[in-house]
Amino acid sequence: MPDEQHNSRRRLLLQGVAASWLLSVTRVGAAASSHVVAVRVWPSSTYTRITLESSQPLKYKQFMLQDPQRVVVDIEDVQLNSVLKGLGEKINASDPYIQRLRVGQFNKSTVRLVVELKQTSAPHLFTLPPVAEFRHRLVVDLYPFKNSSGEQDDPLLALLEDYNRGDVARTLPPEKKKDGKAGHERPLVIMLDPGHGGEDPGAIGKYKTREKDVVLQIARRLQKLIKQQPNMTVYMTRNEDIFIPLKVRVAKARKLRADLFISIHADAFTNRAAHGSSVFALSTKGATSAAARFLAQTQNESDSIGGVSKSGDRYLDHTLFDLVQTATVTDSLKFGKEVLTRMGRVNHLHKHKVDQAGFAVLKAPDIPSILVETAFISNVNEERKLKTSHFQQQIAESILAGINAYFAEGGMLARR
Repeated sequence: MPDEQHNSRRRLLLQGVAASWLLSVTRVGAAASSHVVAVRVWPSSTYTRITLESSQPLKYKQFMLQDPQRVVVDIEDVQLNSVLKGLGEKINASDPYIQRLRVGQFNKSTVRLVVELKQTSAPHLFTLPPVAEFRHRLVVDLYPFKNSSGEQDDPLLALLEDYNRGDVARTLPPEKKKDGKAGHERPLVIMLDPGHGGEDPGAIGKYKTREKDVVLQIARRLQKLIKQQPNMTVYMTRNEDIFIPLKVRVAKARKLRADLFISIHADAFTNRAAHGSSVFALSTKGATSAAARFLAQTQNESDSIGGVSKSGDRYLDHTLFDLVQTATVTDSLKFGKEVLTRMGRVNHLHKHKVDQAGFAVLKAPDIPSILVETAFISNVNEERKLKTSHFQQQIAESILAGINAYFAEGGMLARR
């Protein structure tokens, strides 16, 4: 009997050791099994973004080499696969920042990326946790180097860099001075904001139409129409397939002293039967409908999907701006009503009044701001319409008609 007890204890001990060994092997395997599942490159005149999407968080080290200037990124606990091998082929000859990109297995557990640059650039790397359909991401942003005075030539780029460092509130450049009465002694300044962009596609229709594409096309048509007006100037928060954080869009509008701000979207809803055009203004006291609350939540997720290295609402101090913003929201509702009325002449209206919710992109405290949902891309019939040049032009013309009507009625502009 003692021998049997001894053997039994021995078997249990061996089983425990084996289980412990298997657990340690599993953990080591899990740590080493991180693999890259997708790579994407987003070149633009403003900055170029490289994204590596992986099954596990990626650990990395970066450094610079000279002659020629190169950004080197060593990614640990990763094996070279066909996805990573194809990264170099995604670099366009027209990319303003990247000359070429090479990737290889540096040692048995490290993959090395070498990005050869066309110009002196400031790399900014950060990781993002899983969100929406994306898994873990490593982001490499390449910005142009600052000029001899230490400032960025592109005001949006400067704001974007400041935002990624968490410095938008502290380093926002002085606003441009514009004297005189808007539309009479000086042009009326319109800021157009095509929603989403780059890594953030926005809503996607049944037939794979992407919101970010159609709203950029509509915004470009509206931009062209506004340029033909003798008393107006127009700016775009983005004019390329590029991701711009929501607060940077607001910051650019304020920096360029916009009189009106128009964010253009073509969103989706859980029910594909939902259809029609809508206009939204900011609410500081909660959404005016469940649909408005849902749409605001989806729009406000753009920063998480598009990817920024810092978060937080330090740019706007709502306690300081409450009084100004209350008046601005009132003006936004009047402006939105004029646009909604004109849109109702070219498309069914989802609602016959301007709805309200806490849209982050409408939070400029001193600029009347609206968000236009041109149509529901989740509705099959409206997805089809959104792809046509005829409907896009009709929407652009109706928004311009709303701008003119609001201005003709003596509508208030930005409050400085």
